[in-house]
Amino acid sequence: MKNNVGLLLSKRANINPDREAFVDSKSGLRLSFEELNVRCNRLAHSLVQSGVRPGDRVALALMNSAEFLEAYFAVAKIGGVLVPLNWRLVADELEFILKDSGSKTLIFGSEFVETVTDLHSRGAKTDVGTWIQVVAENGCGEFAQDYKNVCDAGSESEPTIGATDDELLYIMYTSGTTGLPKGVVHSHNTSLWALFTFAASCDLRDADRYLAALPLFHVGCLIPVTLNIYRGVTSIIMREFDPVRAWELIQDERVTCSLLVPAMLNFMLQVKDIPQYDYSSLRWIQSGASPLPVSLIQQYAELNIGVLQIYGLTESCGPACIISAENALKKIGSTGRPFFHTDARVVNTAGNDCAPGEQGEVWISGKHVMLGYWNRPEATAETITVDGWLRTGDVASVDEEGFIYIQDRIKDVIISGGENVYPAEIENVILGHAGVTEVAVIGQPSEKWGESPFAVVVRNEDSLTESDIVNHCDGKLARFKLPKGVTFIDAIPRNANGKVLKRELRKQFPGPVTD
Repeated sequence: MKNNVGLLLSKRANINPDREAFVDSKSGLRLSFEELNVRCNRLAHSLVQSGVRPGDRVALALMNSAEFLEAYFAVAKIGGVLVPLNWRLVADELEFILKDSGSKTLIFGSEFVETVTDLHSRGAKTDVGTWIQVVAENGCGEFAQDYKNVCDAGSESEPTIGATDDELLYIMYTSGTTGLPKGVVHSHNTSLWALFTFAASCDLRDADRYLAALPLFHVGCLIPVTLNIYRGVTSIIMREFDPVRAWELIQDERVTCSLLVPAMLNFMLQVKDIPQYDYSSLRWIQSGASPLPVSLIQQYAELNIGVLQIYGLTESCGPACIISAENALKKIGSTGRPFFHTDARVVNTAGNDCAPGEQGEVWISGKHVMLGYWNRPEATAETITVDGWLRTGDVASVDEEGFIYIQDRIKDVIISGGENVYPAEIENVILGHAGVTEVAVIGQPSEKWGESPFAVVVRNEDSLTESDIVNHCDGKLARFKLPKGVTFIDAIPRNANGKVLKRELRKQFPGPVTD
């Protein structure tokens, strides 16, 4: 039997045609698995009629929506290669991705008409020849086809499957927190193995109801939603994240599980009178994308909500490590052990396994690891070892029982006086101050130490001072780890996946620090 991710929807529609597959939390649109599959097939046939062939790249600039899922499964069925676009990027950044990927078709939402019109005016700077717009009340651009009209012209029958197994499924561009984005290439098989390992590692049950709040252009949402279709789970989709609306949906839709990044969990804790919401249906929330502060786990535990830290990457199609419910508090701060069909190691610079407590780089192996970076053979060779291990670039330690504790990104490590200082450790301490809402720690040049920690803080008390922060850290951190400077801003810059853009903070606060 040949594997194709698009067929997951076809099979689920055959097994549970009337079960609710999709809920749009904003518009109220509800689709059964059969209805979603029919809409997907119509688009698939229309794309083939428009000239999309197996291997052709189809880019999406869409908010979380039914149209995004329809396009994903339609392109998968006919053998095209999906290129999900981060819609928070500006036109120059999107131009690079469209040209780098060689995308010939772009499906976009009305929210992005201005940006897409700019891209269309650039002519040969992209390879896009077919522009399809999901039309709102403002009408369709002159150069674009109406998405609904395109779909209505297609047949409801199952299209001919155009790609299987190790053939390409999508190119997902990394967030570019440290430089130009690279296209991570996944096949039907790597994606399916990601689903298999999630299904074997998580307490996801038939007919669960899953809150999807991350953007679908990110692996942290696309893979769980695909898994939901594989398992017959209803996806309640948030078009954009809103913490109050999240609590309302958990109550009204009887949500049982979700995946939220630490920033989202933090924002939800700021909502007033949380006990007014009935969240008794909620079994667990997974959290990834960045190290999860211990204080957040504890605060949710006080609400009787289990937060399970997971660790993954776009390059691993999501899975890397996960903590089980029974170990979430016993091993608080750990991201757990490898997923079911995954191997993980913490290695030193020589490539040897680290002893318990020793810090090193996390390496991941599994059939869900990417094929490589699109058109970047040198970057691929630097990231995937000759024997197939994915070098993550993340610093961690492992304890005697094999539980892994993520420390930070290697590129974010501060080297102060020859000592490695991990920003996440300092951030965890600062977040323990009641007057702090968010914090990011960066390194600034230091004449005395080479680099020294500098804290960028979002406060909820205007009276909070630099001295308050430093005094709070004193005694909780070694002297060389104490922040040598503190500044206060209104919001920490983050990418669409919730990761802090420390590159932007380093530009904004270049230093030098005053030791």
